[in-house]
Amino acid sequence: MKLAVAGSGHRPEVLRRKTLANNARLAIAAFGLLMPFAIYCLVTGALLPFVLASMGLAGGMLTLSLHQRQLFDEAAAGQVVTIMAMGLLLTLADTRFGDVGLAVASMGPILASLVARHPLRRQAWWLLAAIAGLAAIASLFGISAIPVSNDVLTPTSLLVFLVAVGLVGHTANRINAAYEVYDKAQVTAYRHLIEHVQDAVIRFSGTGEVLLASRSSEQLFGCRRYELTGTGLGERVHVLDRPAYLSAFADANLAGRTRMIELRMRQDDPAGATKLPRFIWVEISFSPVLESQGDGSRFEVVALYRDVTGRKDGETAMAEARRVAEESSDAKSRFLATIGHELRTPLNAVVGFSEMMTSGIGGELSPTHREYAGLIHQSGKHLLEVVRMLLDMSRIEAGKFELQAEPFHVEGLIEPCFSMVEQLAKERQVTLAAEIGKGLPMLVADERACRQIMLNLLSNAIKFSNRGGTVTVSLKRQGQSLNLSVSDRGIGMAPESLQRIGEPFFQAQDGLSRQYEGTGLGLSIVKGLVDLHDGTLRAMSEIGAGTTVTVLLPINGPAIKTEETAIVTPLHKEPPAAPISSWHDEKRKAQ
Repeated sequence: MKLAVAGSGHRPEVLRRKTLANNARLAIAAFGLLMPFAIYCLVTGALLPFVLASMGLAGGMLTLSLHQRQLFDEAAAGQVVTIMAMGLLLTLADTRFGDVGLAVASMGPILASLVARHPLRRQAWWLLAAIAGLAAIASLFGISAIPVSNDVLTPTSLLVFLVAVGLVGHTANRINAAYEVYDKAQVTAYRHLIEHVQDAVIRFSGTGEVLLASRSSEQLFGCRRYELTGTGLGERVHVLDRPAYLSAFADANLAGRTRMIELRMRQDDPAGATKLPRFIWVEISFSPVLESQGDGSRFEVVALYRDVTGRKDGETAMAEARRVAEESSDAKSRFLATIGHELRTPLNAVVGFSEMMTSGIGGELSPTHREYAGLIHQSGKHLLEVVRMLLDMSRIEAGKFELQAEPFHVEGLIEPCFSMVEQLAKERQVTLAAEIGKGLPMLVADERACRQIMLNLLSNAIKFSNRGGTVTVSLKRQGQSLNLSVSDRGIGMAPESLQRIGEPFFQAQDGLSRQYEGTGLGLSIVKGLVDLHDGTLRAMSEIGAGTTVTVLLPINGPAIKTEETAIVTPLHKEPPAAPISSWHDEKRKAQ
């Protein structure tokens, strides 16, 4: 048995140490009283009693000294060895096999089992076996290694045996008392813990009867503890949750498995203000008492009951709020899609007829009217571009932007995109440049989406470049991805603005006084298209030094190809909606 570490006066280890000291003092006292008899025998020519008494005194003093130096294991070993050495001397003095000396030596392993550690216990039994072997040899050949008369040997053996038995008896009594006190203290501590823990603690017998209910169960269920006995506790479980409750209890009671469930239980009003029951959510943990299996088939069960109604209400409220937010987001996307389609038709007419007017198809216009028609055409194209971006963003958010991934040479996109933004670059006196790496592989991607990515990045770079600046498009291979970078030497962005790149309608310069036009949708559309390709969007910028936006697209195309791109990468990455709990309605039905 492994004794506990000392921590209080009632712990077995402390009493073991006290017992070692008492044993040493008892040995000194007992053999001190026997010393006159030993001296008398020595004077009359018998040496053995004096040797035994001296060994007992020396052993007691030595072990007491070791105890005072806090060498407790060595003190225990000294007491065991002293008793077995005296038994060995008595065995060698008596030619009979079953002599008192062997009985004295057998007290050594018993004492070791009470006060010593494991190695000494095993060694004590081996030593006893050796002493028994010597006794058998001496008995077989009738050899007495220590000659002494029976008149002296008999009382000496009896006195030494009584001292050894007294030491072992004293030790056993003290150690047994220590464990009784310790066990009682443990039971008291556990009972105090159960009575004052916040969770309700209920212990069930193997047949399912309530054996114990903590004080906190009264507060949880709003009733006295005795009302939970019999069928009182089971009847509090919501009728729809009873199968799950019984199944979890059976797993612990019959199979010895720990189970945890959440269910609804009735809580009474202790004040009696209302007779309507109130159901609360309770988390129950069933734990089998594995040492309590009596009939070989059932275990006692300890259950912890915790009120989790607040958490459940919070989860329900969060799920409802998420559902409302998602419905609002869907409504916004539907609104953008609808209004975009409704605006595109009249805007196409405005752009088309204004272009006809400026070209003179409807007749020659005056310079003033031609200027007005040009302004109408320019504004119409601007509005049409805004509507197009709104439609693209709504399709990406709604997951309706279908990718048509096919292999193509990505460097073929640069010249057509340069042509589309050439007029804007001339107006701002910006030079366009391209840096194309050698040996570029074919890219598996949606060519239309990649063209839109490059156009949006070019438009942004030109818009925010200084007059006379340069916008550079770079294409190169980077591992298993294609690196598309667009750099400018424009106004740049602050670090806090870089962190918000890709947010819809975000612009680094906000407010009514901003210098640059735009809706702030360009980079958000780029980010959505890049995510649909399983790519990465990065940006590096410094105020006054320009901005570099880098897009990494997997050369072999997106890993997932599906019609509903919303399940690939929605523009707003929100967690999926949790199922709405209807337990409030069920609670009202139960009432």
